[in-house]
Amino acid sequence: MLSFHNDNAIKQKYLSRVIAHRKSDNIIQEIGWENGRGCAVGCTLENYDHSKYPIELGLPEWLGRLEDSIFEGLPIKEAKIWPEKFLSAINVGVNLEDIKHKLAIKRLDRLILLQTKNMEKNPDLKNIIEQVFSAIEVIKKCHELELNNSYCEWSAARSAAYAARSAAWSAAESAASAAWAAAWSAA
Repeated sequence: MLSFHNDNAIKQKYLSRVIAHRKSDNIIQEIGWENGRGCAVGCTLENYDHSKYPIELGLPEWLGRLEDSIFEGLPIKEAKIWPEKFLSAINVGVNLEDIKHKLAIKRLDRLILLQTKNMEKNPDLKNIIEQVFSAIEVIKKCHELELNNSYCEWSAARSAAYAARSAAWSAAESAASAAWAAAWSAA
């Protein structure tokens, strides 16, 4: 899939649309699309349906969801210009699928760093943090393989993530139970 279906007229159509919505003060947070007003996705499509991004814009659905998430987290003033900046930044005729994996790898690298710091601060949680770290590494490897046009067994990555999540929840429940028991004894 090529961005804007490799047609500059498509990009200009949607860019002009979001500019008109910005000028009319129709770009608002927390509403998909209602009464001619809405969020970044709503004002781009004049419909709140992320699945239309590949059909209308030639952009992956995940990218529309990312645009929406960023939009909702911005201060109001920045949010109003976000759809315009977003569409302007995308070149016509580009396959954007690799970006998904590159972004995921960057996020996972940050999580690896965070887990390393957590292990230093919480040596008693070392086993759980190591499980989380291993799961992150498996998922990162899948994104690297996909980026290099290789096949990844995503079910193994999901299993590793669920196992790490279960270990973390179990530890949190144990810590909460211990804290409750200590508070009960003190009372």
